Amino acid sequence: MAVQQSKKSKSKKGMRRAHHHAAVPPVVFCKCGEATLPHTVCPACGMYRDRQVVVQPSAE
Repeated sequence: MAVQQSKKSKSKKGMRRAHHHAAVPPVVFCKCGEATLPHTVCPACGMYRDRQVVVQPSAE
């Protein structure tokens, strides 16, 4: 049975686990109800943090 020679530090443990993150990206919902990625502008309405950032073309 393998026995470690010295204690792994928190930093080394964190570096080893850096690739253990979830494969599915987190989803947040805009006020319009559209699912978007965090820290991005909503593709449906153009809002970011309760401000109109991108002007959407009108559907006429």
